[in-house]
Amino acid sequence: MLTRLVVENLALIEKLELEPCGRLNVLSGETGAGKSIIVDGIMLLLGARYDKTLLRYGAESGLVEGVFDYTERAGEVMRELGLDEDDCIIISRKFHADGKNEIRINGRAATISMLKQLTATLVDIYGQNEYQSLMRTSEHLRILDYFIRNDCKDVRAEYAKEYSEYKATMTELSGIGNASEREREIDLLRFQLAEISDANTFETEEEELLERRNIITSAEKIYAALGKATEVLTEKEDGSASELLSEAQRELGSISELKGTYSELYERLQSVAIELEDVCDGIADELGSMNFDMNELDELEKRLAFVRALKRKYGAYANMLAFKHKAQARLDFLENADEHYEALGKKRNELLKKLYSLAKKWHIKREAGAIEFSKKVIAELHELGMENADFKIELPDFPKIEEFVNVFGANGVDTAEFYLSPNAGQPLKSLIKIISGGEMSRFMLALKVISNESDTVPTMIFDEIDAGISGITGRVVAKKLATISRKHQILCVSHLAQIAAMADAHFYISKQSRNNTTITTVVSLDKQGMVDEISRLSGSKGISEQSDINALTMKKWSDEFKATLE
Repeated sequence: MLTRLVVENLALIEKLELEPCGRLNVLSGETGAGKSIIVDGIMLLLGARYDKTLLRYGAESGLVEGVFDYTERAGEVMRELGLDEDDCIIISRKFHADGKNEIRINGRAATISMLKQLTATLVDIYGQNEYQSLMRTSEHLRILDYFIRNDCKDVRAEYAKEYSEYKATMTELSGIGNASEREREIDLLRFQLAEISDANTFETEEEELLERRNIITSAEKIYAALGKATEVLTEKEDGSASELLSEAQRELGSISELKGTYSELYERLQSVAIELEDVCDGIADELGSMNFDMNELDELEKRLAFVRALKRKYGAYANMLAFKHKAQARLDFLENADEHYEALGKKRNELLKKLYSLAKKWHIKREAGAIEFSKKVIAELHELGMENADFKIELPDFPKIEEFVNVFGANGVDTAEFYLSPNAGQPLKSLIKIISGGEMSRFMLALKVISNESDTVPTMIFDEIDAGISGITGRVVAKKLATISRKHQILCVSHLAQIAAMADAHFYISKQSRNNTTITTVVSLDKQGMVDEISRLSGSKGISEQSDINALTMKKWSDEFKATLE
């Protein structure tokens, strides 16, 4: 759960620290005080897009930091992402005036993708975006599938495996192409393979060609250097290196028997003489081999240009060999296309039969799940003040196998749509066309209650779940939130006195002017502060003393109800 939240320089917030309890936390305050800004800050921690307009006016940078309790699910994700584990999880997001932002998880730099993967195990948020998503029928099937996820786990996994194989098979089939396209590709592949084979190149050819070209273009310099070296070593009139070395040998030879050191020096000179003779022979060989002309240079330039063109076309030598291998495999495949097409067609048909059977099993489970889910939703809506509401999930009839190929996809063949009748005597109609704001709030809460037992996300945030409701319904919603908060930490932004009365911890958000600027502050309310805020939210604060008595009575009743949940 979230144990500490720090927000700095976000919109009207200069600095704010919040330490919510592990149960029902209520955030209330006057309209425009900044309650939604706190939710925006948490959204940034969950990976929402940062917009530099969120930065407090005049500030260069801001920060949102959250400290969460460690969970096993979060630990698994952290290990997969290579993040450091600890007793708690500290997530910080620093943002700047230039639009840049930095994310750190337990001190390590992280990406938005990593942040979203981790926080999906820590926090679930329900606000206007979630209401809007429910207005898309594509979301309805996702909700139903989540409800029946445990029953459908095996069939869904098997379907996904076969569907992946089917897509790969269809890709191979489309890769064969029609006869004319196939012939054109075969001609191109044959040309490319012949071009590579006829080139008869090798890995170091370009380097060797460059070396030979440099030798030819430097012929005059090479002749001069080798000639001069020969002269110095063997032909110099006033004493060549060979002659001087021989003279030194004779002198040391005459005294070599007198001392071991002299003998060693004499032997070393003999080795030098042998090496010098070998060097002279090598120079002579190089001079003798210098018999090239400009025609050879022209041929070298042509070959070098050809090798470089080949390299540009197919890549370096290793890449060229890889291309050749791939091209040969593709050519073999295309030259036997008819045989491959027949085999792939047979495989496709077998996969379609398997997918049809699995999709039907999945459809049957969805039908059963839809009935159970509908019953639970109806029961919850009745408790939430919609006593005459009716609800149903519409699934299409399962298609015949000849129609299946045109309608199936990664999620089988089903679509789903929610149908609602809010009042007695009204027919079921598409939920997205008739549901009101207050009904949507209760419907979202009903969904959350239904998934409460199996949901492992420790923290839930409800942003104005009380929109459009009041009176007895508000009290029922408050009871539902209290019930959920016994298994999950809840942060609830609310304007409703009944929900405020049910709070285990209550934070009052206010807006103040200071030094010609406006800032948002937050205060943790004590018992009396809670009663005062309940009275204010009820709308009668300051009108009569009875308002405070009613607020105290409401708080006492709420505490007694929560005691029954222990």
